[in-house]
Amino acid sequence: MPGTQFDVVAIGNAIVDIIGRCDDGFLDRHGAPKGHMRLVDTGTINSLYNAMGPGIEISGGSAANTVAGVASLGGKAAFIGKVAEDEFGRIFRHDIGAAGVSFKTPAVVDSSRSTSRSLILVTPDGQRTMNTFLGISTDLDQGEVDPAVIQASGIVYLEGYLFDRDEAKAAFRQAVDIANKAGRRVALTLSDSFCVNRHRDEFLALIRSGIAILFANESEILSLYQTDSFDEAAKSVARDTRLAVLTRSEKGSIIVSDGQQIVVSADPIRKVVDTTGAGDLYAAGFLFGLARDYDLETAGKLGSFAAAEIIGQMGARPEVKLSHLARMRGLIG
Repeated sequence: MPGTQFDVVAIGNAIVDIIGRCDDGFLDRHGAPKGHMRLVDTGTINSLYNAMGPGIEISGGSAANTVAGVASLGGKAAFIGKVAEDEFGRIFRHDIGAAGVSFKTPAVVDSSRSTSRSLILVTPDGQRTMNTFLGISTDLDQGEVDPAVIQASGIVYLEGYLFDRDEAKAAFRQAVDIANKAGRRVALTLSDSFCVNRHRDEFLALIRSGIAILFANESEILSLYQTDSFDEAAKSVARDTRLAVLTRSEKGSIIVSDGQQIVVSADPIRKVVDTTGAGDLYAAGFLFGLARDYDLETAGKLGSFAAAEIIGQMGARPEVKLSHLARMRGLIG
């Protein structure tokens, strides 16, 4: 978008992902439900960290993964989130900066608070089990929302996982207000069906009042409209927002725009290594395409491409520049 410094700015949880491999027995011994995300306390996260094998430590969080993907595609990206002035906070800041994402939110100096982290345990079948210690990231409030960054970004991307605290909700509404007044587009990802169950009415109110682009997977959109029918959910979302992007795993995705539906096939996956971040990277590809004025179908294809690439590797950050691979595929110029 003309006059913008960033294609996309994301507001979300600033989490350090610690990714390691394990077998099903390890999950059973530690009471970790396979393939799901659970919230854990300090004692549990430290116990798991000490018991697991070698891991990769990398800046994570759903929205942070998305803007790292935007940067990997050649886009200009920024992130707003909360970290502590500690070891993991420094890891997060260095790593997201190295990915090409601008992150200027000041760290909190408070020895009683620590940076959020998630132990992601990947079993041989590629399933990831997330054990998340929320730490300070959920304390994000209006003080972290930088109006200048919002105004300088073509698209403002909000992470639904943050929606549990009133202070974070106020920060979201503040960002939506700033973006709308500046003529910027606001996108929201619903993040998780359990998150939708907790905040359905507030999500619907936010979507109807100021969200231009909605991202949801199949279970999230069914939960939002309390139906077992995907077709009915797609019709409902068309009444609430002008653009919705609905992902369906191996079935591909449906883009609902002004009541019309565009079907985008899933990209073939050579081998499922780790499903961490597939939805985050789909959003990265789509948002990059939208920010660079590609048509909606091409944006969807970029999303499918980015999701397939990330599933074929460990972790949610591209090992190879996605821009190079996308050019080889003829998806971008």
